[in-house]
Amino acid sequence: MERGTVGSANRGRLRVAVRTEGQSEIVTPAGELDHHTAELLREPLENALEAGRARLVIDCSALDFCDSTGLNVLLGARLKAEAAGGAVHLAAMQPVVARVFEITGAEAVFTIHESLEDAMEE
Repeated sequence: MERGTVGSANRGRLRVAVRTEGQSEIVTPAGELDHHTAELLREPLENALEAGRARLVIDCSALDFCDSTGLNVLLGARLKAEAAGGAVHLAAMQPVVARVFEITGAEAVFTIHESLEDAMEE
């Protein structure tokens, strides 16, 4: 399922693809996750949780940027997933995105994998 894009040609663009594989909902944001585009990620995460899929794998390989709003979307999904007996797994983070998680300490509350394949093996 492909989500739309938001923002101008220069800033704030995000596409979100979603697919179910086994027990996991794989969500792939591509572009910039910020206060203009966060809802495009929040919606499929909440839909997955409402449908009973509490193991969320976020494939970050095409995520170029993440600000505090995007981080808050992921933290909110983590809390809801854990309340439902699941978890949020982050995979293949680009260095610039990983740095946001490192600076804020958020890396300590997520399960982070080097690749999507690693995340799917767990």
